[in-house]
Amino acid sequence: MASSSSCLAPSPGAAAVALAQLRVRPRAAGRVVACSAGSGRGNGDGGGGSEMAGVLAAGPKAVGGFACGVLAAWAVASSSGPVIAASQRLPPLSTEPNRCERAFVGNTIGQANGVYDKPLDLRFCDYTNEKTNLKGKSLAAALMSDAKFDGADMSEVVMSKAYAVGASFKGTDFTNAVIDRVNFEKADLQGAIFRNTVLSGSTFNDAKMQDVVFEDTIIGYIDLQKLCTNTTISADSRLELGCR
Repeated sequence: MASSSSCLAPSPGAAAVALAQLRVRPRAAGRVVACSAGSGRGNGDGGGGSEMAGVLAAGPKAVGGFACGVLAAWAVASSSGPVIAASQRLPPLSTEPNRCERAFVGNTIGQANGVYDKPLDLRFCDYTNEKTNLKGKSLAAALMSDAKFDGADMSEVVMSKAYAVGASFKGTDFTNAVIDRVNFEKADLQGAIFRNTVLSGSTFNDAKMQDVVFEDTIIGYIDLQKLCTNTTISADSRLELGCR
């Protein structure tokens, strides 16, 4: 695929890392950080692309600290679900010739609220084994249903309010990514890697999650409880998450 220009949204505003209270659980293959909202309020502006860029550049520890701030701000300021609920009607498939290549540029507007000037329509696109062009991109409010990301490097990707129902992410690397309010219903996530990844407000109903790696995953306590109801998660992964 050849790259093409476009725009959409970046990262959540740096919304008060002090809001987060951490609870770290050591596991056999790493740890899962469960965050819960504390006192205080975020700035609620939904912007902050430059702030996320700085955090990602600072390394995994900074990502972890920032991530819990994002989780706390989300818990305080937003109770909305993914950009499009499974029961809602999707817009017509884009007829733009290079719509799949737009993922290689991503979004640059108000990522936390899924704001965009033009829909990022990646439905039915095939990014199998894409190792360079998706890394670090912002895919806010992207329509990803029935797309293929098998084996792709999506490390440091920022996804907010994306709709990934029925998409395939087998073996996809989400290391250091921010996965915020994404609908993964009926998606195939077998072998996906969520290492040091933020999983805030995302749904995994009927998703295939065998052999998923959750090492150092940062996740809200309520989100963790919901995730643990997925019966396809392997015993090792459940231990890693701390599912009861």
